[in-house]
Amino acid sequence: MSFISSFKHLISKGKEFVRAKMLNGYIPSFGQFGQDIYASDSVQNCIDIIATDISKLQPRHIRTDSNGMQKYPKSSLNRLFKIAPNPMMTIRDFLEKTVWLLFLNYNVFIYPTYEYRQTQEGKVRYYTGFYPLNPYQADFVEDAAGVLYVKLYFRSGDIFTIPYSELIHIRKKYSVNDIMGGGLNGQPDNAALLKVLQINDVVLQGLEKGIKTSMSVRGILKINTMLDDESQRKERERFEKLLSSGDSGIMPLDLKGEFLPVNIDPKFVDKDVMEFLKSSVQEWYGISKAILSRDYNDEQYQAYYESVLEPIVIGLGQAFSKTLFTDRELDMGNEIVFYHKDVMYLSTNAKLNILQTAGDQGLLSDNQKLALLGYPPIEGGERRTMSLNYIDVNLANAYQMGRKGEGTNEQKQST
Repeated sequence: MSFISSFKHLISKGKEFVRAKMLNGYIPSFGQFGQDIYASDSVQNCIDIIATDISKLQPRHIRTDSNGMQKYPKSSLNRLFKIAPNPMMTIRDFLEKTVWLLFLNYNVFIYPTYEYRQTQEGKVRYYTGFYPLNPYQADFVEDAAGVLYVKLYFRSGDIFTIPYSELIHIRKKYSVNDIMGGGLNGQPDNAALLKVLQINDVVLQGLEKGIKTSMSVRGILKINTMLDDESQRKERERFEKLLSSGDSGIMPLDLKGEFLPVNIDPKFVDKDVMEFLKSSVQEWYGISKAILSRDYNDEQYQAYYESVLEPIVIGLGQAFSKTLFTDRELDMGNEIVFYHKDVMYLSTNAKLNILQTAGDQGLLSDNQKLALLGYPPIEGGERRTMSLNYIDVNLANAYQMGRKGEGTNEQKQST
């Protein structure tokens, strides 16, 4: 199934739309752009790190009961989240593309395809795929009943009008615009970053020209006779031949030739300025030098996760849950959660601390402990063990009173 065929049923026929009204008075028509800054390798490196880390997440449909216990229902959502959300992507591909589109446009639309199936509980939605969309323009319109739609224009020439309630819409820097993330016009507001990148481009061009200049003109050959143009050309060629064949570094010249060296000393930008330009781009995306070089410790990664990754993780879960479930299903404890499943980035000492703390409390099974250390599961590994050094707080007083009574009896016997 192609992308286009998945959306053919969305072409609205016989329905009239008008522009949706926004509180700030702007016409809600948004053209996607923002590629200007993505010519920078520093920008691409920062986004690639974020997209790669988000692609490691594992989305799950969970249901929390009244006691706070979470279960994974056997649903069409978990089937799609396990490996492939659509025929062309794995979960890793899907998440990576979603993040790239989010940083490219500060908005990303994901369309869930579904069909209705009859079950014992009645007619339910059976989800068949998730597709991240990349339109070049999005118009917000409404029908006669005031229902909000999004009219999406694609570079293939296709136009689809989709109810906004059926789109998973994830925004970045959601601020002055009523609907879209980014700036006032619903587009990436990269003006401040663009200034830094322009300065960096000027510096790089200056370095290139300085290197070329310093390696091109090395000296002047002064010919102490009156020669016509053809004779000068032949004399220059003879001189260049002497240069290329001078293995010893000593070049002979006759009385009519004189070599005058030219000392070109190009001034390059110092290290501090280059570091400042790079750090400005990194700070824009919240990427520290340690994260960029992949040479970080546990504390540095934790800070990066909480400041950069966690807002995206929370936003993904809330946006998916809002669109995929009805109000009643949300009340029943259904939600989408994006788990940072593995903690393999942690140091050995940090893993051992987790094993000691969570293991002593009986929070981890034997197989979960093995997985934390990178080992495969074993038979019977679902067993949970805990330390006897801990006691239920409700039993603590009774336990202490019992021990106190034993001590009194022991004293009585000794007397």
